[in-house]
Amino acid sequence: MKIIAFGASNSTKSINKSLATFASSLIAGADVEILDLNDFELPLFSEDKEAEIGQPQAAKGFFEKIRSADGVIVSFAEHNGSYTATYKNLFDWVSRIDQKVYQDKPVVFLATSPGAGGASSVLSGAKASAPFFGVDLQDTVSVPNFYDVFDAQRGVISEPEIVDQLQAAMGALASKAGDAK
Repeated sequence: MKIIAFGASNSTKSINKSLATFASSLIAGADVEILDLNDFELPLFSEDKEAEIGQPQAAKGFFEKIRSADGVIVSFAEHNGSYTATYKNLFDWVSRIDQKVYQDKPVVFLATSPGAGGASSVLSGAKASAPFFGVDLQDTVSVPNFYDVFDAQRGVISEPEIVDQLQAAMGALASKAGDAK
């Protein structure tokens, strides 16, 4: 079973990439690929830019990564209550290839932040729009106070209740992704 996981941020120190990486490690036997959105850098989307350059290879490459996966884990960073500009721009470009960006793949949405909100605003927005973009949403998990619950030296969440939530979400993803094979 192939799983694609990424933090929806271009930060080189992305806590959401750390969360996606940890969560994906909970799926036993999966072939996991952790994507870095910096590998999919694109000009700002506009219809004018699209008419000028067409569909950029980076957008096609990201769409192909999703296509090749049996399941997807996305951990959303929250900037001012919404998606990061990097993720939104990539998403806008890819949605022009196919509005069903996630191609009806089983997906788990995660989000975290340093504060008590756990990036729940962006997670709520992503969940609400999921049906329009080919997301077979299996579960969502918000992780508040990331630096208090993440052991950076070992790369693991140390809070048992959160680990239980993540294991349940990854179990649902693995079950559905395994069925897709």
